[in-house]
Amino acid sequence: MIKPIALTCGEPSSIAPEITVKAWKTLKNELNFVLFSSFEYMKKRFPEIPMQKVFNCSEALDVMVNALPIIDIPFTEEPEVGKVNHKLAIDTIKSIKMATECCMIGEAAALCTNPINKFALRSGANFKHTGHTDFLKYLTNSKQAVMMIASDKLKVIPVTIHVSLIEAITTLTDLLIKDTIKLSHQSLIELFNIKKPRIFVSGLNPHAGENGLFGDEEKKLILPAIDLLRKSGLNINGPFPADTMFHDDIRKNYDLAICMYHDQALIPIKTISFDEAVNITLGLPIVRTSPDHGTANEIAGKNKASPKSLINAIRLAKKLSENNSLYANR
Repeated sequence: MIKPIALTCGEPSSIAPEITVKAWKTLKNELNFVLFSSFEYMKKRFPEIPMQKVFNCSEALDVMVNALPIIDIPFTEEPEVGKVNHKLAIDTIKSIKMATECCMIGEAAALCTNPINKFALRSGANFKHTGHTDFLKYLTNSKQAVMMIASDKLKVIPVTIHVSLIEAITTLTDLLIKDTIKLSHQSLIELFNIKKPRIFVSGLNPHAGENGLFGDEEKKLILPAIDLLRKSGLNINGPFPADTMFHDDIRKNYDLAICMYHDQALIPIKTISFDEAVNITLGLPIVRTSPDHGTANEIAGKNKASPKSLINAIRLAKKLSENNSLYANR
């Protein structure tokens, strides 16, 4: 049975509703997704778009071509476009929970999440998680959750994610590096059908420490992890200086770049593929993707938001759900 992609509402006041509508226009004859959001709000904001309230994921299959299918989550208050309302945090979280549950019980093929405002969630609902990746790890009771950002030109993974740079450095361990690399290697095989993945790993410090001159984390943490995994048969190299890992010629030599912290990984891919890259969570029992951009409230309601990343995320969610051996047997 064909199953739809479960799509969350994201930050209600942001560009999320706009890119969702644009994605529906593009994808309605190609695949199926169902939006978890306020039917009343979406209908009021986009009166020209046909929409239909559905009560379960399977109903979306008969609706998608003619109307945007929505599982209704009435909002606490009506969002003001462009203005974050912390009172809507509980509704945003409910959308994530409901969409995730539909995937966990097998009613939806995969999860795609619209961008959220983490500060709004924390302020309005005491949200204790660092973002989608951490929250979905909790919701699915997973041991690991690793963030991959992927495009046709580059795939990257940061070992540490949404924490301060100081915290990233202090929480970096050889075990965390090894676990991230092992899951990444497995996921490249299972999700992307890369039979013999080639992985490059960055250093933490400038010039990868330059033999301890600028720091010794490479010698103490990163290189031992690489050596151990190489002995187990992985095609893995590094640590390399992060500032030389992403030019055209070197990218031909690897399938995935693993970096030590958020900006090391995300600056290059957002430079190369800003409107096209997709966020993927590895390690969950479900497929989860997301556009690789934020809420962009400053352009909400101005019809300027590009839906490319969301469209790519929905398409990739469908593709990965068909390849994911962990999920295929659900």
